[in-house]
Amino acid sequence: MQEIAASAARLVVEEGMEYGAAKRRAVHALGLPQRTALPSNDQVEDQVREYIELFCSETQPQELAALRTHALLWMDRLQDFRPHLGGAVWRGTATRLSDIYLQLFCDDSKSTEVALINMNLSYDVSTVKGFHGEAVDALSLHSFCAELGEDIGVHLLIYDRDDVRGALKPDAKGRTARGDAKALRKLMCNDKEHEDHE
Repeated sequence: MQEIAASAARLVVEEGMEYGAAKRRAVHALGLPQRTALPSNDQVEDQVREYIELFCSETQPQELAALRTHALLWMDRLQDFRPHLGGAVWRGTATRLSDIYLQLFCDDSKSTEVALINMNLSYDVSTVKGFHGEAVDALSLHSFCAELGEDIGVHLLIYDRDDVRGALKPDAKGRTARGDAKALRKLMCNDKEHEDHE
Protein backbone atom coordinates (compact mmCIF):
# COMPACT_ATOMS: atom_id res chain seq x y z
CA MET A 1 0.00 0.00 0.00
CA GLN A 2 2.80 2.41 0.98
CA GLU A 3 4.67 1.58 -2.23
CA ILE A 4 1.58 2.32 -4.35
CA ALA A 5 1.00 5.61 -2.49
CA ALA A 6 4.64 6.68 -2.99
CA SER A 7 4.60 5.75 -6.69
CA ALA A 8 1.27 7.54 -7.20
CA ALA A 9 2.59 10.62 -5.38
CA ARG A 10 5.52 10.86 -7.78
CA LEU A 11 3.10 10.80 -10.75
CA VAL A 12 0.91 13.47 -9.11
CA VAL A 13 3.86 15.82 -8.59
CA GLU A 14 5.90 15.11 -11.73
CA GLU A 15 3.08 14.69 -14.24
CA GLY A 16 0.22 16.61 -12.65
CA MET A 17 -1.98 13.50 -12.60
CA GLU A 18 -5.19 13.23 -10.58
CA TYR A 19 -5.04 10.91 -7.56
CA GLY A 20 -7.34 8.20 -8.97
CA ALA A 21 -5.49 7.90 -12.27
CA ALA A 22 -2.10 8.04 -10.51
CA LYS A 23 -3.06 5.16 -8.16
CA ARG A 24 -4.18 2.99 -11.09
CA ARG A 25 -1.02 3.77 -13.08
CA ALA A 26 1.13 3.03 -10.00
CA VAL A 27 -0.49 -0.41 -9.62
CA HIS A 28 0.25 -1.14 -13.30
CA ALA A 29 3.83 0.22 -13.09
CA LEU A 30 4.56 -1.92 -10.02
CA GLY A 31 3.29 -5.01 -11.87
CA LEU A 32 0.54 -5.65 -9.30
CA PRO A 33 -2.81 -7.32 -10.06
CA GLN A 34 -5.53 -4.92 -11.24
CA ARG A 35 -7.71 -5.72 -8.22
CA THR A 36 -5.01 -4.69 -5.73
CA ALA A 37 -6.43 -2.59 -2.86
CA LEU A 38 -5.58 1.07 -3.36
CA PRO A 39 -4.33 3.53 -0.76
CA SER A 40 -6.71 6.32 0.32
CA ASN A 41 -6.35 9.84 -1.07
CA ASP A 42 -5.11 10.93 2.37
CA GLN A 43 -2.30 8.36 2.20
CA VAL A 44 -1.34 9.58 -1.27
CA GLU A 45 -1.49 13.21 -0.13
CA ASP A 46 0.88 12.44 2.78
CA GLN A 47 3.33 10.98 0.25
CA VAL A 48 2.85 13.97 -2.08
CA ARG A 49 3.79 16.32 0.77
CA GLU A 50 6.89 14.21 1.52
CA TYR A 51 7.90 14.13 -2.15
CA ILE A 52 7.51 17.92 -2.46
CA GLU A 53 9.55 18.41 0.73
CA LEU A 54 12.34 16.20 -0.63
CA PHE A 55 12.48 17.20 -4.28
CA CYS A 56 10.58 20.47 -4.87
CA SER A 57 11.01 22.56 -1.73
CA GLU A 58 12.92 25.25 -3.68
CA THR A 59 10.26 25.80 -6.36
CA GLN A 60 6.90 24.58 -5.02
CA PRO A 61 6.05 27.41 -2.58
CA GLN A 62 6.39 30.04 -5.35
CA GLU A 63 4.40 27.90 -7.81
CA LEU A 64 1.66 27.36 -5.23
CA ALA A 65 1.51 31.10 -4.46
CA ALA A 66 1.20 31.89 -8.20
CA LEU A 67 -1.63 29.37 -8.61
CA ARG A 68 -3.46 30.69 -5.55
CA THR A 69 -3.14 34.27 -6.84
CA HIS A 70 -4.50 33.12 -10.20
CA ALA A 71 -7.35 31.25 -8.49
CA LEU A 72 -8.26 34.46 -6.61
CA LEU A 73 -8.43 36.33 -9.91
CA TRP A 74 -11.02 33.83 -11.13
CA MET A 75 -12.88 33.82 -7.82
CA ASP A 76 -13.21 37.60 -8.00
CA ARG A 77 -14.33 37.34 -11.62
CA LEU A 78 -16.99 34.76 -10.72
CA GLN A 79 -17.96 36.10 -7.29
CA ASP A 80 -21.69 36.09 -8.20
CA PHE A 81 -21.55 32.27 -8.18
CA ARG A 82 -20.12 31.85 -4.65
CA PRO A 83 -16.81 30.27 -5.80
CA HIS A 84 -14.94 27.94 -3.47
CA LEU A 85 -11.45 26.65 -4.24
CA GLY A 86 -10.75 22.94 -3.77
CA GLY A 87 -8.10 20.44 -4.84
CA ALA A 88 -4.32 20.71 -4.56
CA VAL A 89 -4.25 24.51 -4.87
CA TRP A 90 -6.46 24.80 -1.76
CA ARG A 91 -4.70 22.01 0.16
CA GLY A 92 -1.23 23.39 -0.53
CA THR A 93 0.20 20.49 -2.54
CA ALA A 94 -0.03 22.11 -5.99
CA THR A 95 2.87 22.59 -8.39
CA ARG A 96 2.94 24.38 -11.76
CA LEU A 97 1.45 21.22 -13.33
CA SER A 98 -1.66 21.37 -11.13
CA ASP A 99 -5.02 22.62 -12.39
CA ILE A 100 -7.31 24.98 -10.49
CA TYR A 101 -10.66 23.56 -9.32
CA LEU A 102 -13.38 26.04 -8.41
CA GLN A 103 -16.73 24.86 -7.13
CA LEU A 104 -19.54 27.28 -7.92
CA PHE A 105 -22.87 27.31 -6.10
CA CYS A 106 -25.48 28.72 -8.47
CA ASP A 107 -29.20 29.47 -8.52
CA ASP A 108 -29.23 28.55 -12.20
CA SER A 109 -26.69 26.08 -13.58
CA LYS A 110 -26.64 27.77 -17.01
CA SER A 111 -25.83 31.23 -15.61
CA THR A 112 -22.11 30.42 -15.37
CA GLU A 113 -22.00 29.44 -19.04
CA VAL A 114 -23.73 32.72 -19.95
CA ALA A 115 -21.12 34.61 -17.88
CA LEU A 116 -18.24 32.85 -19.67
CA ILE A 117 -19.80 33.54 -23.08
CA ASN A 118 -20.17 37.21 -22.11
CA MET A 119 -16.43 37.21 -21.27
CA ASN A 120 -15.75 35.79 -24.77
CA LEU A 121 -14.21 32.67 -23.26
CA SER A 122 -14.34 29.24 -24.88
CA TYR A 123 -14.72 26.20 -22.65
CA ASP A 124 -15.44 22.47 -22.73
CA VAL A 125 -18.30 20.87 -20.82
CA SER A 126 -17.98 17.46 -19.16
CA THR A 127 -19.59 15.58 -16.30
CA VAL A 128 -17.51 14.70 -13.24
CA LYS A 129 -18.17 13.16 -9.85
CA GLY A 130 -19.17 15.76 -7.25
CA PHE A 131 -18.21 15.81 -3.59
CA HIS A 132 -21.21 13.62 -2.66
CA GLY A 133 -20.51 11.19 -5.52
CA GLU A 134 -23.22 12.77 -7.68
CA ALA A 135 -22.74 13.82 -11.33
CA VAL A 136 -22.00 17.54 -11.75
CA ASP A 137 -21.22 19.64 -14.82
CA ALA A 138 -17.65 20.86 -15.19
CA LEU A 139 -16.73 23.79 -17.43
CA SER A 140 -13.03 23.57 -18.32
CA LEU A 141 -10.92 26.29 -19.88
CA HIS A 142 -7.31 27.40 -20.24
CA SER A 143 -6.17 30.61 -18.58
CA PHE A 144 -2.76 32.24 -19.00
CA CYS A 145 -0.97 32.66 -15.68
CA ALA A 146 1.55 35.49 -16.11
CA GLU A 147 3.53 34.58 -12.99
CA LEU A 148 4.18 31.05 -14.28
CA GLY A 149 4.35 32.13 -17.93
CA GLU A 150 2.00 29.39 -19.11
CA ASP A 151 -1.59 28.29 -19.50
CA ILE A 152 -3.28 26.72 -16.49
CA GLY A 153 -6.34 24.48 -16.61
CA VAL A 154 -9.27 26.03 -14.73
CA HIS A 155 -12.24 23.76 -13.99
CA LEU A 156 -15.54 25.19 -12.80
CA LEU A 157 -17.73 22.60 -11.09
CA ILE A 158 -21.38 23.62 -11.01
CA TYR A 159 -23.44 22.87 -7.89
CA ASP A 160 -26.86 23.98 -6.68
CA ARG A 161 -26.84 26.98 -4.41
CA ASP A 162 -28.02 24.91 -1.40
CA ASP A 163 -25.10 22.45 -1.70
CA VAL A 164 -22.78 25.05 -0.15
CA ARG A 165 -24.12 24.18 3.31
CA GLY A 166 -22.63 20.67 3.31
CA ALA A 167 -19.52 21.76 1.43
CA LEU A 168 -17.70 23.28 4.37
CA LYS A 169 -17.86 20.44 6.89
CA PRO A 170 -14.35 19.59 8.16
CA ASP A 171 -12.89 16.10 7.68
CA ALA A 172 -11.63 13.75 10.41
CA LYS A 173 -8.43 15.83 10.73
CA GLY A 174 -10.42 19.06 11.08
CA ARG A 175 -9.51 20.31 7.60
CA THR A 176 -12.02 21.75 5.15
CA ALA A 177 -11.88 20.45 1.59
CA ARG A 178 -12.56 23.89 0.09
CA GLY A 179 -12.67 27.56 0.92
CA ASP A 180 -14.03 30.86 -0.41
CA ALA A 181 -11.95 33.89 -1.44
CA LYS A 182 -11.78 35.22 2.12
CA ALA A 183 -10.52 31.85 3.44
CA LEU A 184 -7.97 31.64 0.61
CA ARG A 185 -6.64 35.15 1.32
CA LYS A 186 -6.24 34.17 4.98
CA LEU A 187 -4.36 31.00 3.97
CA MET A 188 -2.04 33.02 1.71
CA CYS A 189 -1.46 35.54 4.49
CA ASN A 190 -0.53 32.72 6.90
CA ASP A 191 1.87 31.23 4.31
CA LYS A 192 3.53 34.61 3.83
CA GLU A 193 3.99 35.07 7.59
CA HIS A 194 5.41 31.56 7.84
CA GLU A 195 7.92 32.33 5.05
CA ASP A 196 8.91 35.63 6.67
CA HIS A 197 9.70 33.85 9.94
CA GLU A 198 11.93 31.25 8.32
